Amino acid sequence: MLVKDLIDFEKDIADIFNQAKIRAPIHLHGNNENQLLKIFENINSDDWIFSSWRSHYHCLLKGVPPQQLKKDILDGKSMTLLYPEYKIYTSAIVAGVIPIALGTALSLKREGKNEKVFLFMGGMTSETGAAHEAHKYATSHNLPLEFIIEINHKSVCTDTLKTWNMKKYSLVGKKNVTHYEYDLPWPHAGSGVRVQF
Repeated sequence: MLVKDLIDFEKDIADIFNQAKIRAPIHLHGNNENQLLKIFENINSDDWIFSSWRSHYHCLLKGVPPQQLKKDILDGKSMTLLYPEYKIYTSAIVAGVIPIALGTALSLKREGKNEKVFLFMGGMTSETGAAHEAHKYATSHNLPLEFIIEINHKSVCTDTLKTWNMKKYSLVGKKNVTHYEYDLPWPHAGSGVRVQF
C-alpha cells in the first residue's frame, strides 16, 4: 500500500459521505501516511492491532482488502470495524480497546507466543486513566504491548494540553510508547462539507 493509495481511499470515502450515502459518522485519516507506513514496517501479519474510531488506514495497512473495508464503511461501521481474520479490532468507545489490548498481551505472554499487540490511540485518549493504568501494568509485567499515540490536536475540537493544563503528553518518552504529531486535514468527524445531525 502506497501513500497515494491511502489518500485516495479516504478521499473516496469523503466524496461518498458528502453524497449522503453513508448514514453514520466517519473519522478520516490524513497527513500521517508516512508515519503509519514506517510504524507498520514493524508490524507482522500475526500481530494484533487495537484502534479507535479513526482506523481506516490501520485496517488497510493490516491487510484488510480495500473493497471489503469500503463496503463496511458504507454499511455504517466506520467507527466499529472488526476483522478477526486480520487481527484488528476497533471501538467507538473512548479508551474502549485499551483493556482488551492489555488482556490480549497478557494472554500472549502466558501462552509463550511471539506475537505483539499494537494499541493505537489519540492524544486525548492517551491521557485517560485507562491508558495510564494499562501502560503501568504492561511495562511492569513486560508484556508485548506497544502504545502508539497519534496526536492530531483535534480531541473533538478541544486541545488536550490546554484541557489538562500540561506542557507535554504524559506517556510520551516512556517505555513501549511511540508517538507522532500531524495536522489532520479533516474535521474531527465527517468530511467538512455535509452537516451531520
